[in-house]
Amino acid sequence: MNWAAPEDEVSVQFTPQPEVQHVLPVQSHVPPVQPPPVVIGLPWTTGLFDCHEHESNAVLTAFFPCVTFGQIAEILERGQTRCSLGSLMYMMMAPAVCSCWILGSIYRGRLRQRYNLVEAPTEDWIAHAFCPCCALCQEFRELKNRGIDPSLGKQMNTF
Repeated sequence: MNWAAPEDEVSVQFTPQPEVQHVLPVQSHVPPVQPPPVVIGLPWTTGLFDCHEHESNAVLTAFFPCVTFGQIAEILERGQTRCSLGSLMYMMMAPAVCSCWILGSIYRGRLRQRYNLVEAPTEDWIAHAFCPCCALCQEFRELKNRGIDPSLGKQMNTF
């Protein structure tokens, strides 16, 4: 028995393939960059806490927020809601678990829609629930800076 390979047979050579390595991506501890939020609307002419810009209104609102609300409501409703009725509505809602923030936030939303203002620095209901006097003063100043004096009522203002 001849164990040697015949010379006329083709020899096959084995060439090793390169070893495939699985590389996991390096995880970065840097959070992905988020695009800035899209702000829809114009900024308010004054800040929420700029009550010092109209001191007489700030004092009135501190003691009688219902009057300031009535003045704003009369302007936003174009005279359909009188200042006295708006003040009464606000006063009637105050004892009911301080629910006047609901009414205030509704009218703040109307003011924002009329002048295309951004809902900032916080949502309307938060501003009226936690800083009702500041919110009312800001709304009063916004109307005043746009040439409408809520303290004069609808009769003295032209739209």
